[in-house]
Amino acid sequence: MKILIVNTSDIQGGAARAAYRLHQALLVTGMDSQMLVQSKYSDDFNVIGPQTKVQKVLGKLRPTLDSIPVHRYIERSKTMFSPSWLPFSGLVDKINVLKPDVVHLHWVAGGMMRIEDLAKINGPIVWSLHDMWAFTGGCHYDEECGKFKKACGGCPVLGSNKSKDLSANIWQRKKVSFSKHANLTIVGLSQWLANEAKSSSLFSQTSVVNLPNPIDTAFFSSFDKQQARELLNLPLDKKLVLFGAMGATSDLRKGFKELSQALEQLDSQNTELVVFGSSQPKTPQGFKQKSHYLGQLHDDVSLRVLYSAADVMVVPSLQENLSNAIMESLACGTPVVGFNIGGNSDLIVHQQTGYLAKPFEVTDLAAGIDWVLSAPNYSDLCQNAREKVLREFDSHVVAEKYIDLYESVLLR
Repeated sequence: MKILIVNTSDIQGGAARAAYRLHQALLVTGMDSQMLVQSKYSDDFNVIGPQTKVQKVLGKLRPTLDSIPVHRYIERSKTMFSPSWLPFSGLVDKINVLKPDVVHLHWVAGGMMRIEDLAKINGPIVWSLHDMWAFTGGCHYDEECGKFKKACGGCPVLGSNKSKDLSANIWQRKKVSFSKHANLTIVGLSQWLANEAKSSSLFSQTSVVNLPNPIDTAFFSSFDKQQARELLNLPLDKKLVLFGAMGATSDLRKGFKELSQALEQLDSQNTELVVFGSSQPKTPQGFKQKSHYLGQLHDDVSLRVLYSAADVMVVPSLQENLSNAIMESLACGTPVVGFNIGGNSDLIVHQQTGYLAKPFEVTDLAAGIDWVLSAPNYSDLCQNAREKVLREFDSHVVAEKYIDLYESVLLR
């Protein structure tokens, strides 16, 4: 069976890393797997990227060009919004020339393909959703709007009150294009996102299943805490609270403000904060706790060491699908605290692998962090965290589930 995984990038960004991990897991099982990307950063010969300098430059420019229609909405929020209108990517031609048995789409915004391109792909399509974009009028997270359940328009993400705005146009384009493909299967990577997709008007008649991302648990495993801290120049005698995300301090959805408020309620003598994904801001954040900013970490080895150095990982996102950070932290045996929203409960078992705080209640978030740090059975939490990932998210376990899905799609 020949599988083609399609994503904007191979290893840059959360969706890319998840897609690439699946690609690697499939190869280990003996599957014929390739990746097709708009921007290639790895040296993997199984990843097909732009071949010429011109194609590489265009691949970098397409996200900016695709976003042009959004700029006329000056009252828009900071939530990402993708029109996916940009033509001439050549994506469909590349896919159809390769003739895969199954085309497995992942994150294909950023100018990688026009919405209309989906209907032109030959053969079955499996589409893993890393956010809500596939079934909205263009936003990647709907800010609790919920209009996708009927039809988009008057989009709060765009700051629009017009019923026939850009979101309405994009929603209609999706409706037409999606209806033209006879064999489309949607994968919600979390149970939450699968349920949201099922409730959407665009996928109400489409097969929607829930399957997670895989993780290599042989690699992501616990590392000696003292050695980890020495390598990262972190204190050996403090409780360390870890927080990180792409744009960790600038993306409001990631909950940096909520984390800041929660930390105000915690001990500052014995607890310190570690932030990755963001460099130290010019204006101090004013935390009670001493803070260590590690900036961008570009390899999994550094991440494994960092997770192992921490006593607790906090993921205070306001909307979240299936967080790579949570999965990686648990695999390394570090409990996680987050709000009980989105796909967090797929990973965090309350007071067993971490703590699920009441949505957006900062006081409960602080209580959860304190509960983990002071838990008398802390070592059990760490072991439970690791076992949860081994049981449900290990590469071998998840790859076999995807192979079963591909086979069922081919039989359809």
